[in-house]
This record gives sequence, C-alpha cells and structure tokens, in this order.
Amino acid sequence: MDQRASDADRDRVAAVLGEALATGRLTSAEHADRLEAAYAAVTLGDLVPLTRDLPDELPASASPSERGRQEVAAVFSKIIRRGRWVPGRHTRLRSLFGALIVDLTDAVFPGREVTLELDATFGKLIVRIPENAHVVDEGGALFSKRSVSGGDTPARGDASGPLIRVTGNAKFGKIVVARSGDLPHWHW
Repeated sequence: MDQRASDADRDRVAAVLGEALATGRLTSAEHADRLEAAYAAVTLGDLVPLTRDLPDELPASASPSERGRQEVAAVFSKIIRRGRWVPGRHTRLRSLFGALIVDLTDAVFPGREVTLELDATFGKLIVRIPENAHVVDEGGALFSKRSVSGGDTPARGDASGPLIRVTGNAKFGKIVVARSGDLPHWHW
C-alpha cells in the first residue's frame, strides 16, 4: 500500500466518512479528525485505517451528486448557522425576504474545494469564511449590493486552506462574503 493516493481516493474516503457521520457511526469530532487525516494522506496505506471500522458502501439511493449537496434557506425569517458543522461540497444558501448568516470558521469542509451557491432575493446573506480560505467569485447582482472578498492570498499565507467557489445572484438584496477581520462587528 505504498502507492500514492489520488484526489479521487481521498474523496472516496471522505464520502464514506461523511456517510458514517450522517448515520451516527462517527461523532462530529471523530469525523473531523479522520477527514483531516484523509486529506493529509500521501499513500493508499494512510487511508486504510481511516475507514477500517466502517462500512465501505454508500447508500444506493443517493446519487454521487446528491451526496455532496446541502441547502440552508431563510424564507421570511432570520437564520444563523455557526459552530462545527459539515457543509456539502455544493451548498446552496438562500435568503428570500429574510436574513441568513453563515459562519464557516469552525466548519469541517468535505474536501479542498466547495461551491457556495448564494441566492439573496429581497434578503440579506452574510458568509464569514476561515482565515486560510481562498475565494473565487463567479456570481452576479441585479439592483443589489454584492461584496465578496477573500480572493487574495489568505491572511496567514496558508495555501492549504479550502477553495470556496461562490456562485449565484443577489436580486434586490445583499450578499457579503468575507473573513472575520473584513466584516463589521456582527452579533452572532
């Protein structure tokens, strides 16, 4: 098992770990530790112990694209999402006549790259990203305020942080994506 692990090998192990978390076989702390080890693995032998005590199959009912998807929506309401949680590889954040505040600083990312689809229609959407994250903005706005920062070098020069791809649109709303130092003081 001295063969070098590929990104696909690491992603497969991450999917098994995510399913184990979802079914209660792993605690969130165990999941975070094993996921970190999976993405730090150099060889296939490094990956084996991470899933040895877990079933190696994902549910057949979930297609590969559905396994990594998640949605958080605030419709005529205010929702704050923070703490230790696992966003999907593709997470849709939606605010419709509401406010959605998402803090990703303690989130456990399911891979090196995640896509946040941000949709704010007559609403406000604020996303706080980790200090070591790099952001690529691919979204738009119509009669809105859209401020996405974090595309520069991460604050601590840490290139190992997640790549967060931001898509989606603001329509008559507000989208703000920034590191904590770039955000005004928010009452979380």
